[in-house]
Amino acid sequence: MKNITCAILVFFGTAAFCTAAAIAENPNRAIENAETSYAFGMLIAEDLVDSGLEFNYNSFMQGFRDTMEKAETRLTMNEAVEKIQAAFHRLEVLENEKRQKEAEHNMAESAAFLTENAKRSRIIVAPSGLQFESVTEGTGDMPTLNDTVLVHYRGTTIDGTVFDSTYEDGIPLDVPLNMVIPGWAEGLTMMKEGGRSIIYLPPELAYGERGAGPMIAPNSVLIFEVELLSIIRPEEEEDYDEEEPEDY
Repeated sequence: MKNITCAILVFFGTAAFCTAAAIAENPNRAIENAETSYAFGMLIAEDLVDSGLEFNYNSFMQGFRDTMEKAETRLTMNEAVEKIQAAFHRLEVLENEKRQKEAEHNMAESAAFLTENAKRSRIIVAPSGLQFESVTEGTGDMPTLNDTVLVHYRGTTIDGTVFDSTYEDGIPLDVPLNMVIPGWAEGLTMMKEGGRSIIYLPPELAYGERGAGPMIAPNSVLIFEVELLSIIRPEEEEDYDEEEPEDY
């Protein structure tokens, strides 16, 4: 919110400075050209349209006009800044309350899903709460948390929404297991090379209360269908690096 506020203030300050400079250079220049004025309105609205604020357009235009025409304003500039900051603070409080309610709802939904899923005979429930389902048993080695693995995977939420996948472009991903979320790492260490499994991550082994972007809500269960293609050995990483183009 603070960044948006600063951007608005900088924008207004820059716009006023540029307008004054243009008038000084060429008093006859048509500053109030309809298309130019409309463009300024678009730029200001672009910064504000997703802010969640509701505007009284008459008051907005009056404040804009009074400032541009150097008329007496109802507020000092410091008071105006305080009003804007207070408005964004109220929005932040409301958003936090909404997010907390969403997190509580999702936690209950996630717990119910995991309870039912654990009843399935194919499911192995780890001490951490991770749920593991082997689809195809591999025949190779099992990775450790210090390994890097080559995988194909698809990640979904419990409603089936796909939030990430290597199958879209057909290119597998090499994943250092010590650099991913806990459930991902634990699930992969339960697999053998050549295997295919479905891993169900409780919220605390995924992104927890913070969620991740617009597609992973707070306290979401994440479901990963994973193919463990291979463990990338150190010598293989060295060979791979040597084959890479210099400007890669």
